[in-house]
Amino acid sequence: MTETPQNFAESPDALPDAATLAALDALSEILETVRLRGQAVTRRSAEAGVPVRVPPGKRVLHILERGTAEIRVDGETGGTTAHSGDMVVLARGDGHTVTPAGGAARWVTGSFLVDEPQAAPLLSVLAPAIHIEAAGPSRDWLPLSLNLLLVEVTHPRPGAAAMISRILDLLFIHALRAWSTDTAAPGWLTAALDPALAPVLTAVHHSPAAPWSVSDLAALASMSRTTFTDRFTRRLGQPPAAYLTGQRLARAATLLRTSTIPIATVAHQVGYDSEAAFSRAFHRHYGTPPLRYRKGENPARP
Repeated sequence: MTETPQNFAESPDALPDAATLAALDALSEILETVRLRGQAVTRRSAEAGVPVRVPPGKRVLHILERGTAEIRVDGETGGTTAHSGDMVVLARGDGHTVTPAGGAARWVTGSFLVDEPQAAPLLSVLAPAIHIEAAGPSRDWLPLSLNLLLVEVTHPRPGAAAMISRILDLLFIHALRAWSTDTAAPGWLTAALDPALAPVLTAVHHSPAAPWSVSDLAALASMSRTTFTDRFTRRLGQPPAAYLTGQRLARAATLLRTSTIPIATVAHQVGYDSEAAFSRAFHRHYGTPPLRYRKGENPARP
């Protein structure tokens, strides 16, 4: 958080129009923030008992075409057993193994690309493995998506890469919707589905550099400052100021790695009126100064 007491930052940007914010969808805005996009699909098969290793750092989903497989995430007790038609999404990028059980199995693996500095803290709140059962309610989209993917993989035509990317994006969104109905864990997804807090998340992700105060955000939620702060903290697992600061610094990390604009300009673009205040906040959050982070000199992850 910057060192301005009445606002989270001093910025020349005006607060976004409330009508504009209300027209935006919080979940879509957050997915746009992390720049999630489907990358590619591979088709795999293995005999019973033969593990297939997926190293850490790969954000993937698996859909079983046939057979049964157990997916074990590194460091987690137990595993997830997926049957024919089921999908398992591993959005956090945890290393894991896929082991067919009871006979040979075949599955497709879809991979995703994200904007890592901004995606890491957001996707970390998800379950290590999100299991979507084909036999679950309202799951017609799952076999349809699998069939569409198989057509593009087995009989590729012009535009196949774009088709695969779009289908993977849709599968990810479906997985989040399905998972959110079965969990009450604090995090951005819980808040994004909260009608009162959704406009607040939309505002923060759409315009993180705006001079938001707690009162401004509470007004978007149509709540008193105290009620809003309590509800936001319970849904997100952290207070509004901490969440806003994290989003600003994640945006700064992306700018530092993807552009050559001066650090003072980066500070201004994410809502800090002082390069010194920005540098102190960035160092506390990432464990390294902005310049060293830009050079890739052992940046620490928050």
